[in-house]
Amino acid sequence: MRYVEVNFICNPDSETITDVLAAQLSDIGFESFVKSNQGLQAYVPEPTFVAEGVDTLLQNFPLDAGISYSFKTIEDENWNEEWEKHYFQPIVFENKCIIHSSFHQPGGDYNYRILIDPKMAFGTGHHQTTGLILKEILSMDLQHKSVLDMGCGTAVLAILASMRGADPVVAIDIDEWAYQNALENVHLNNISNISVIHGDSGLLGADMFDVIFANINRNILLQDIPAYAKVLNPGGKLVMSGFYREDIPMIREKSVQNGLAYRDFSERENWVAVVCEK
Repeated sequence: MRYVEVNFICNPDSETITDVLAAQLSDIGFESFVKSNQGLQAYVPEPTFVAEGVDTLLQNFPLDAGISYSFKTIEDENWNEEWEKHYFQPIVFENKCIIHSSFHQPGGDYNYRILIDPKMAFGTGHHQTTGLILKEILSMDLQHKSVLDMGCGTAVLAILASMRGADPVVAIDIDEWAYQNALENVHLNNISNISVIHGDSGLLGADMFDVIFANINRNILLQDIPAYAKVLNPGGKLVMSGFYREDIPMIREKSVQNGLAYRDFSERENWVAVVCEK
């Protein structure tokens, strides 16, 4: 599959503007994002790219910003190599966990080493939402807990959960590319108890889980919270991210409507992770 690289120039070039832009682009099929010197580079499968859709998004952009763009088509294998070599640098969480690609072999003593070759899949730990849930995983007791990683991307959350004792672990993503990449990364880390499945929340129902991680986006979460609640064991936890602090009230309301108790949230640069319990 070929990808389209879209280079957005933002004025002003603030993190808030590029974060909101990335979130909205993800809703129209964009899969990966890299901060540039003047704004944002975004990547979308060539069959999905519609310039008119981008134009409409920018015309209705909710923040006061001037945003222009240009685009070009690239081969996915070239992008993969460039991403892994230059953009996906090793990242450390709380001096306990390091995530790196096969292009980098960093030293240091860490409890958990996760090898991720991200391809075009979202979820390397660099984005605020992935990092928030990774920190939740590092703080939780997951020994012998059944875990669902919904919208798994690279499967980095599922992999860390397994390393921390979760068993069994199920990782689901609707995107074919992410599904294939998740399979590769599970194999790279020699993990045998993660089942990677291609699909969406419609697959849920046969198995129950003690912990569910869902790092998707606000609208999908609001749609799927009822499905998550049905497969969450009593006393189980649902950890959600992919939205902003101002979205918490509607996420909380939907969770309570489905028999979940809101517990708390963590925040990183206005992105949040919410923890609910059944």
